Amino acid sequence: MFTWGALQVQVTLAGFLNGESVWSKAQKQAVIDLSIYAETGNAERLAAFEDNYGLLMSDGWARDAIASGTYDRGEVDRAFERGKIMPQAKPGMIFMLRCCTHVSHMHEAVAVWRAADVPLKQLGAIADELKQAARHGSPDEPETARRLARINALNDELEPLTKRFSLEVAQGAMWLGRVLFGSVVLVASLALLLWLVMARRILIGIRGTEERYSLLFDSAADAIVMVDEATGRILGANRTAMQWTGLSMEALMGKALPELFVPLLHRSDGAVTGELHTRDGEMRPVEMRSSVAYWGTQSVHQSIMRDITERVSLEQQRRIASEAMASIAEGVIIADADRRVTRVNAAHIRMTGFTAQALQDVRFDDLRCMPDGSPLPDSVWETIYTEGNWVGEVRTRRMDGTTYPEWLSISAIREAEGQVQHYVAVINNISTAKANEQRLQYMAAHDPLTGLANRAEFERRCVQAVAAAERDRGMIAVLFIDLDAFKAVNDSYTHAIGDHLLVKVAERIAYELGDKGLAGRIGGDEFTVLMDDLYTREEASAMAGRLLTALAAPVVVGDYELALSASIGIACYPLDGTDVPTLITNADAAMYAAKTEERNAFRFYSPRMQADARRRIALASELRKALAEDEFHLQFQPTVEMRSGRVVAVEALLRWHHPVRGRIPPVEFIPMAEKLGLIRRIDQWVLQAACRQLAEWDHLGLPPLRMAVNVSAHWFGQANFVDDIRALLESQRLAAERLMLEITEGAILRLGEEMERTLHALHALGVGVAIDDFGTGYSSMSYLKMRAIAYLKIDQSFVAGLPEDESDGAIVETMLTLCRKLGISPIAEGIETEEQHRFLLRAGCTEGQGYLYSRPIEPEEIVQLMTVGKRQGNSHLRLVPPEV
Repeated sequence: MFTWGALQVQVTLAGFLNGESVWSKAQKQAVIDLSIYAETGNAERLAAFEDNYGLLMSDGWARDAIASGTYDRGEVDRAFERGKIMPQAKPGMIFMLRCCTHVSHMHEAVAVWRAADVPLKQLGAIADELKQAARHGSPDEPETARRLARINALNDELEPLTKRFSLEVAQGAMWLGRVLFGSVVLVASLALLLWLVMARRILIGIRGTEERYSLLFDSAADAIVMVDEATGRILGANRTAMQWTGLSMEALMGKALPELFVPLLHRSDGAVTGELHTRDGEMRPVEMRSSVAYWGTQSVHQSIMRDITERVSLEQQRRIASEAMASIAEGVIIADADRRVTRVNAAHIRMTGFTAQALQDVRFDDLRCMPDGSPLPDSVWETIYTEGNWVGEVRTRRMDGTTYPEWLSISAIREAEGQVQHYVAVINNISTAKANEQRLQYMAAHDPLTGLANRAEFERRCVQAVAAAERDRGMIAVLFIDLDAFKAVNDSYTHAIGDHLLVKVAERIAYELGDKGLAGRIGGDEFTVLMDDLYTREEASAMAGRLLTALAAPVVVGDYELALSASIGIACYPLDGTDVPTLITNADAAMYAAKTEERNAFRFYSPRMQADARRRIALASELRKALAEDEFHLQFQPTVEMRSGRVVAVEALLRWHHPVRGRIPPVEFIPMAEKLGLIRRIDQWVLQAACRQLAEWDHLGLPPLRMAVNVSAHWFGQANFVDDIRALLESQRLAAERLMLEITEGAILRLGEEMERTLHALHALGVGVAIDDFGTGYSSMSYLKMRAIAYLKIDQSFVAGLPEDESDGAIVETMLTLCRKLGISPIAEGIETEEQHRFLLRAGCTEGQGYLYSRPIEPEEIVQLMTVGKRQGNSHLRLVPPEV
């Protein structure tokens, strides 16, 4: 603006100077032209005068008009054009004439200029007079001289004014030039001072910026290196880069960046993830971002490396957490504070079919309800709010609309202020567990084989029935059912056949009973029936009759048709007992009475039966005591060689001499021992006692005998049976060939593959095995091919009819032929007459056993029997000991 103003001033000065020059010339030329016109009358001179005079008058008018402030701009412009004023100077001149006429030199110039107006107007009057005179003819010389004198006088008046005007204008221009120069100098000085101040501030700012940049550069937590774009060498680095790398600035300068930084992944956002070599030789995970910058004219890369160790660790933890969440077997739901699902894992998708997209904007509790179908109560969320967690069973809807039981655990994740931010729900499909629980509940209350109520469930239902009958003054009946001769079926067939038979029996009992009571199986072949809400005992007897009829019908099991019967005992509340144990015990006693007296019958309980039951219970207790107090002892029945009468073996027979009751036969206590699970201990006692006795006879010098011992299937099928036999023989120093184990053919078939392994092991040990009661069971003869079967005992039921019974004779002869063909030694049991002895001898039987030769006797009598020539009984045979 100042420069523009100075230029305008200069242009205005130029305008004034040019105008002054034109005005002075016009004034002088006007005087000259008027003088010549006055002398010569030349019209051209008059025209030239008038032209210059008009210019002078126009300038004066314009001056006065501008000074007055009221003027026609167009007229002023024409006046300036007539005065040959530069158009660029017009505005400045107008301003000066309008506002600056009182300024030094300008005031004097204007005053002289106005003073010249009077002489000029007089020149104009003389010109008018000359023109008037020229119209009347040529003027006389004196007049012309007078007018010339006036013109010269006016010229003399104008000339100093003109000079002064020019001087004032020149001096004004000089003054204004000095003012302008001073102003320029002043403004330039001010500008220079301002520039210096600003430059100082800029320098201070630059220095502060450099210091701040240097401070920021060196104190930055990230490592920063400046790399030459052309060579890839490091030009500079901050303190963090030196600390991380363990290198000084001098060591870093000139190094190639790839020597320090190993890129691993180039990301789409321009960042590079890699590893930085550190001072301890390890690699620091960093993220590098580079940008182009300029150091002067040099193009450099500014590489900023940020330590991402924590981020890598967090990402690894998140990845591990994500993988763990995806791989765990439990379903996981993550929901926001409004319980709307945001994320689920794969297990949840497998369980429910719902993905996170399918559950968008869905509250996870909307898909769940309580097991009874009611919505999740507010107490769930109150518990979570107060305790942070809730666990319970719910029912959940799958995507296909089906539901399943679920174990749900909901936990709250809170912000720092304590507000719930997210919910985490862990789910488990407990369908299998519930099914197992129901199955276990069912198994806990039902017999696994038949599906009937077991003992515990039957007794529980009986307790309920007794309580109802007591409350309503009613009557109930308990029926105790036991199958007749089921053990024979079990021994003759396999256990699988026996189990199928029990299932058929249970089905028949349940069918006959219908909805009139409860059937149960309390063990083995023993069943119970509860009939409640009875009016008379005849209802129970009618039901017992129908059950006997149903159970007596033949049963088809596999390829076999079996027929059996049952014995039933009945006890009624309140006549026969007021509590459940008493009722069941009395019904058992009535059943035992029915089995003892008749079989395939039923009996109501009577007090006499209770005495028999107590006797059996007492027998069970005394049997345990007898085993503990060594009340058992052995008797031995000889086995003879039928052709020579020589004693070749003895069979160990168990006897129980009760201190109060006297002798108790095995047929009475052996079944009880099997029921009580004592039979294995009794078998072990018998075998140990027999081997000790055999060793004692050897010590007395008796001839060697073979010892036969009966073994039950309960012990024979045990895994350590053969090891026990080996240990026993070694302890008594007995040869294995002197021991013979007897087992029934039913037991062989019942044990299956276990029996086969045991027989092979016994054969390898050298112990012989005898099949006892051969021909009385329903057996396959395939086991006779086993090398371990060394003896076959013909049951006394076939020997008793000899020789009169042709059927028995044919069966015995067939058995003996079979033994001869298979290389098995036959032993006939129950020989009581000489005719039986002769028949068997003729038929080829080699060994015999029976009262004809000797009854079971004490060990001392065996010693006497071994004496040469000693007779036994009434037999005509002379029993002789075996050869030494």
